[in-house]
Amino acid sequence: MYRFNRHSDSGYTLVEVLLVVIILGILSTVALKSLGKVNEAARIEQTKQTMDRLANAIAGDPSVIADGQRASFGYVGDVGALPPSLNALVQNPGSYSTWKGPYIRDQFTAGGANSSFKQDGWGNNISYSGTVTLNAASGGINLTRQIAGSVADLTINRITAVITDWDRTPPGTIYKDSLRCVLTHPNGAGAFANRTRYPDRGGRVQFDSVPVGVQDLVVIYVPTSDTLRRKIAVEPGTEPYLEIALYRNTW
Repeated sequence: MYRFNRHSDSGYTLVEVLLVVIILGILSTVALKSLGKVNEAARIEQTKQTMDRLANAIAGDPSVIADGQRASFGYVGDVGALPPSLNALVQNPGSYSTWKGPYIRDQFTAGGANSSFKQDGWGNNISYSGTVTLNAASGGINLTRQIAGSVADLTINRITAVITDWDRTPPGTIYKDSLRCVLTHPNGAGAFANRTRYPDRGGRVQFDSVPVGVQDLVVIYVPTSDTLRRKIAVEPGTEPYLEIALYRNTW
């Protein structure tokens, strides 16, 4: 007679348990590394979006159009100069009458003063020194956002206008001093500059050192006080040119 010994298959050997633990450890390590890369990419993207929002707050959003011309010029368009710090985007830096902020807001707040609007994806402040670049250096990355080509592109532009009467006749030597042209724009110190020029005999008049923004040009025919007003969108690094004809054959 033969006897058969029964062995239980319900348990695991120590080797099997250790093998499972090792495999789980490897899978966890791979998952954590992948999650870390995802988090890093998310922080970088958040930082880029924040820098874009800051750039638009400083110099405006070129995609905003009204009446066929750019209508958004941010802090520079209102004040006529670059902000001394990022805080000037949310707090008037000197009781400026031309300041119309805040130009940016915290997307999420938990009470207290605004601060997250200038923080990168790691919670550190984005660097800005009053020029045309924003910098973020956190998490082993270094991101730079260019706001404009140069400070001059934002603050020193030229407007040229040619003024004639209704039938396109220039004022000539006799009438050129009868046309007073007044350009109004922010002066960079919280107020407006009103600059007066008289055209040459060909009706040509120029204004230099004009900041970006929608600026106001008024042309006055002095003898009768006839007045024309034009809104001119001055974009970074440009020289707007316009032709203005008076409402009648004046000369």
